[in-house]
Amino acid sequence: MPKGEGKVIAQNKKAYHDYFIEETYEAGLVLQGTEIKSIRNGRVNLKDSFAKVEKGEVFLHNMHISPYEQGNRYNHDPLRTRKLLLNRREINKLIGYTKEQGYTLVPLKLYIKNGFAKVELGVAKGKKKYDKREDMKRKEAQREIERVFRERQKL
Repeated sequence: MPKGEGKVIAQNKKAYHDYFIEETYEAGLVLQGTEIKSIRNGRVNLKDSFAKVEKGEVFLHNMHISPYEQGNRYNHDPLRTRKLLLNRREINKLIGYTKEQGYTLVPLKLYIKNGFAKVELGVAKGKKKYDKREDMKRKEAQREIERVFRERQKL
């Protein structure tokens, strides 16, 4: 893997099921103590996490980073709120999005890029139940088409 490419540590697959992703942003994370070691070990969960803009800064809530085994007293609170590092212009855009009805900020991926932990943040709009059913039907139809093509190629 060439330098600069990110190694994906954790993904939030449920976000693509529950939301329409409008735009994505790359943000750095402010970490404490042994958090980066736990991240490199892959002990991260993005499942119920979300981001909020508070006082002109963006914070990530509910991201679970397990305590590092050899960290003893230098460990951290697994669910603490973490600050995200973004440009002022990007933060202003996010403020505009989140003031609109129905938009939220959802972390999609956590990865290591050039030695730093990065989060891919998505501006998301919630899906209704019928939207989710439509997506499932479309994916099922696509799988069926691919299966038929594979069978034809074998002949």
